Amino acid sequence: MIIAVEEIEHTVAQLSSDQLRKFRVWYEKFDSKAWDEQLEEDIYSGKLDPLADVAITDHKMGRSKRL
Repeated sequence: MIIAVEEIEHTVAQLSSDQLRKFRVWYEKFDSKAWDEQLEEDIYSGKLDPLADVAITDHKMGRSKRL
């Protein structure tokens, strides 16, 4: 069953304040998990290696600062 984004938007707009709060909590967890999985996939695939290389080079050249 595929639901159009517009239908989801309409349904969310109809939620009570309490239901919307619960939805936000659920969605934040759902979205965080999806983000973490994508980041992990990108790390293991080497997609982020060029960015890491630039950061390491910058650090070695003194172009970084302590946080």
